[in-house]
Amino acid sequence: MLSQQLWHSHQDLVQACLEHPFVRGIATGELKRDCFAFYVGQDAFFLESFARAYSIAAAKAPDWQGFTSFHRLAAGVLKELELHENYALQWGVDLRKVQPANATRRYTDFLLATAWMGDIGAIAVAMSPCMRLYAYLGQQLALEPISENPYQAWIDSYSGDEFAALASQLEKLADKYAPMTENISLSYRYALSCEQDFFSAAYSRGKS
Repeated sequence: MLSQQLWHSHQDLVQACLEHPFVRGIATGELKRDCFAFYVGQDAFFLESFARAYSIAAAKAPDWQGFTSFHRLAAGVLKELELHENYALQWGVDLRKVQPANATRRYTDFLLATAWMGDIGAIAVAMSPCMRLYAYLGQQLALEPISENPYQAWIDSYSGDEFAALASQLEKLADKYAPMTENISLSYRYALSCEQDFFSAAYSRGKS
């Protein structure tokens, strides 16, 4: 399947994300509060664009199944945003005042440009690395639990069956609508590199 081929073809970036000090800090509970607070605000900004991309994809869907599937995925993002609102309260982040970092803007610009100019298959492929990566990271971090981890809610959210099901649903749409081309592979890899840069921006913020 296309989605599995893309996922396995870019494991270097997947593993780099898993081993990133930001992700490792979540796993150990030792990530600085400033890093995570910055991440929460940036991720909320990102997810708003992610939801918009889903809605654009739904409008472009050539069949009812695709239309309803993308709308269900958008609903999942809205639920994820509610989680970030809770995080924001907990970590003292005012989401109304968030300014996107360069890494965040680069990622959202890529997704929205793909959504507006690409076909439904290209949109699904550009968005699926985020979903599959977070499901993978959550599942891997859940294998090494520690007591009183301040980031346990994050791990629980992304390691759960519900989020994994959403990731699989998006990958099925990519499998259905996208051909395997060089541009498709490059788009998938670019999205993964944006994820890595996203973590780096948050981690660097806490060090400054």
